[in-house]
Amino acid sequence: MNKHSTTARAPSSTGIKAISAASVCMAAALSFPMMAMAANVAAAVAEMASPAADSAAAAAPADAGANADLAGAVAGPITKVEITTRKSRSSVALSKSDMQKMLPGINPLKALQTLPGVSFQTADPWGNNEQNLSLFVHGFSGQQLGYTMDGVPLGDQQYGNYNGLSPQRAVISENVGNVILSSGAGDLATASTSNLGGTIETFSSEPAMQRGATLQQTVGSHKTSRTFARFDSGVFGEGSRAYLSALHHEARAWDFAGRQGGDQVNAKFVNQSAAGKLTAFFNWSDKIEPNEDSTVHVANETSAPYTRPFLFPDFAAALKYLSPTGATPAADGNNYRNYYSDAQRTDYLGYLKYEANLGESTTWSNQIYYHNDDGVGVVAGPIGVAGLPALFGVYYPNQNLKQVFGGSGYATRTTEYEIKRGGLLSTLRTEIGDHQLQTGVWLERNRSSAYRRWYALDVNKPSSPYDRPTNPLITQYGSEIDNKVVQFHLQDEWRVRPDLSLQAGFKSSLQFAEGKFPVQPAKGAIANGSLALPVGDITTKKWFLPQLGARWDITAHDQMFVNVQKNMRQFVTYGGGGASPWSLASQPAFDLFKATAKPETSVTYELGLRSNHQVEFGPISAIDGQVNVYHVDFKDRLLQISPTPVLLSIIGGNPVLANVGSVKTDGIDLSGTLHFGRMFSFYDALSYNRSTYSDNYSNGASVVPTAGKDVPGSPEWMNKFVATLNLADTEFQLIGDYVGKRYATYTNDLSVPSYFLLSLGVSGKLPFMNGGVIKNARYRVNVSNLMNREGSLNVVVGAADKTYNTFPIAPRQGFLTVTADF
Repeated sequence: MNKHSTTARAPSSTGIKAISAASVCMAAALSFPMMAMAANVAAAVAEMASPAADSAAAAAPADAGANADLAGAVAGPITKVEITTRKSRSSVALSKSDMQKMLPGINPLKALQTLPGVSFQTADPWGNNEQNLSLFVHGFSGQQLGYTMDGVPLGDQQYGNYNGLSPQRAVISENVGNVILSSGAGDLATASTSNLGGTIETFSSEPAMQRGATLQQTVGSHKTSRTFARFDSGVFGEGSRAYLSALHHEARAWDFAGRQGGDQVNAKFVNQSAAGKLTAFFNWSDKIEPNEDSTVHVANETSAPYTRPFLFPDFAAALKYLSPTGATPAADGNNYRNYYSDAQRTDYLGYLKYEANLGESTTWSNQIYYHNDDGVGVVAGPIGVAGLPALFGVYYPNQNLKQVFGGSGYATRTTEYEIKRGGLLSTLRTEIGDHQLQTGVWLERNRSSAYRRWYALDVNKPSSPYDRPTNPLITQYGSEIDNKVVQFHLQDEWRVRPDLSLQAGFKSSLQFAEGKFPVQPAKGAIANGSLALPVGDITTKKWFLPQLGARWDITAHDQMFVNVQKNMRQFVTYGGGGASPWSLASQPAFDLFKATAKPETSVTYELGLRSNHQVEFGPISAIDGQVNVYHVDFKDRLLQISPTPVLLSIIGGNPVLANVGSVKTDGIDLSGTLHFGRMFSFYDALSYNRSTYSDNYSNGASVVPTAGKDVPGSPEWMNKFVATLNLADTEFQLIGDYVGKRYATYTNDLSVPSYFLLSLGVSGKLPFMNGGVIKNARYRVNVSNLMNREGSLNVVVGAADKTYNTFPIAPRQGFLTVTADF
């Protein structure tokens, strides 16, 4: 893969190119021995042919007509970085072919893990499982970033759905045109209320100009089967074109008998004329993913299980696992095993956009969108753990709880979500002399709900992860949140002289949220002494969030940029869980928060240099790169403070949510690609980030000494490399990912060690399949965790100072993809 040497274009009327990043820091990764690849290829391929994997393949590709880049099987000419970006900040792009080379069907967020400053982990190779997803960019967590798809807001990506959906649920991965990471400072027009630390913009591909079809089939480890099909109409009528595509994905989890995957459909229509461009997009996604339970760690532990798989479908073993009263084995402690857990999500997303050409240099874009989500998170677990007997005793005092919940010793808990949100994005762009002006507004209304319910798990008729529970015994609480967002922006780019541009602007962010609980918990069912969850409205307004930047084209091949920007994260509007004011345990706590709490804000300072040169330095023919230095002042950090985190993680509710001080961040990203003609390229990305707390905080019983401590979960050092070798019609690609030590507690007394993972990709043409109606047939072999390493993939920081959770590194897995156009 020619990482970061391919210019990606966001589909906007300005034609602005989002260029990829690169740098000059290669030596560290060059020392990794290439012999590791040869030593493990045979083992990985053997695993693919084992009974745990399938080895059949059918045909399939991508963008019919222009689809050859989807699977990225055949290496094309090495493209140089073009210094044509209009952005005065770090903006790094990945093209469709670069993403699909990593693994066909990959989550756009996981594809970003090869970029400097990005730490991404999840349990499956595609990055699809959302329950154990971890993302940090420059020390900011995934919930402190902004996300869009074709401009449509995707929310803050919290696992507990309330204001959006993940990129891979919004658009089929094979239909992604490119993804752009703006680390530190996002565009002022980005439709997000959470982009403290930058934005991730995903763009769907355009319908092809020529009629055609694409089929793609992936098979591999753990009975993986991913089938993608797309039909492009080509141009018809007066400048119209469209595509329709479908996906079916399923795979068994590597350490338990859970079948993960689902179905998805995309349709896109474009009509372009001299008057403007009309775009319509539709997405339907239906997925069920059994979840991995994390391993709980405590200080000075002697041992902990590497994995914590659920017991489904062996119901006899699940019954035997519990005592007659429903108690779990004492030796398992908090690492007891559930019968199953899963996430079920059904999403409908659509938008209609018209970009009108009002004049030679004036465009007006209007986009309306709607999103409906029906989701449920399910856990079928023992009734005798984490305070559940006390909870159930509130509703069934002095009764045999095992009999109440079906005689199995297990109960099924759900959190049932619904999202109904729609909005408008309107942007006007014009040029007046040396000024490029842009102004716009984003309006959204989101009506979301979350209901916590408990169901019996019948000993004679047990449910499964693929069922939606019915007939609840307990509705613990039910929340309804009505949230309205207004965001306005205005900016000007002034070309002072041909090689120097200044950018200045601001945005206003207003949120009007009202929450209520149609179903209130019984006394003692949410927190000790709590009589009711809070109701009421909170309005937050920040009228002036400024941005100032400059771009200097030093030469035609070198560009310097500087940027300063202030951002704000609006309060989370989720009822009954998470860091939200509507999850506080009482009305007085809510009223106090409303009167005293402030939204989180950040000021980001960036300075960088982009460069791209053709050279004649021995075998090196070109070099392109970027170096980016940044500093962030993060104020009014919000923290959930709970004296009983284990109990409340099961029952729900947070006694305290408060501002606990500031965070200071300093860092540098260096990335670059060395090109050795058209045969070999080597990309390396080295990043350093130091994010430290400025203040201690009180948990109600004592002062927690966090001042001067590093932000847990976020590594200081990371290094990634991509080595690409092209021999005739075959491409070999080796990807390395080093993530440094990460602290696991706020007080930095516990940590998880670093890890280094390798993955391999081999791709080429299938000439024997080409001919007649079949065109551009190609294959791709991908092997993840090539060295079969073990360790802690991601760390979940616990509320308690001496407790944290981890998810394990998945073993080596192999996949074969075959693609063809018709």
